[in-house]
Formats: sequence, C-alpha cells, structure tokens
Amino acid sequence: MAERVRRLASQRAVVIFGASNCCMCHAVKTLFTEMGVSWTVHELDKDPRGKDVERALAGMVGQNPPVPAVFIGGALVGPTDKVMSLHLGGQLVPLLRQAGALWL
Repeated sequence: MAERVRRLASQRAVVIFGASNCCMCHAVKTLFTEMGVSWTVHELDKDPRGKDVERALAGMVGQNPPVPAVFIGGALVGPTDKVMSLHLGGQLVPLLRQAGALWL
C-alpha cells in the first residue's frame, strides 16, 4: 500500500491525502489555494481503500490520524504543522517553485 501512496503522490506537484470533514485538511487546501497553487486531494473517507492508505500514511508520517499528509514534488512534507512551519519560515514557496507548483 505504501507503493500506491508513493505513486499517487508523484502524479502531481502537490498532493494532499485528507478527509472531507477534516478542518486541518481544509486549512492546508485553503493556504495552497490562496497562494495560487494547484493541488490534488485524495479524500480517504471517500476511497474504498482509504483505511489501508491511512494505515500506510500513519507509518510514513509517524502520527495517527495521518491526515492531512502533504506531498510536494513527490516527497512527503508532512502534516499541517510541518507545512505551516515551512510557510512561516519562508521555505514553502521555494519548495513549491522547485516542484513546479508555483510560478511567481
């Protein structure tokens, strides 16, 4: 299942694994939208294999529940706190540019 996660995560510049009712997932999606970033989301609560993906992500992220789990350029960035920390530290924009998710 971890291989499926890696494959899905590498299909777009920014991939979010989340849940449709998760407020932290919404916060991350809003941040990226306001930055002009195009993202893809895999909502695990709507995926028939979502529980399996969630278990694989928990091992990768190191927390449970593991959502949102954000991948940029196919690499795991982490959950909301990691994304926000990168943003506040001025490191998120360069990472997004490098992945081709942000042009300006």
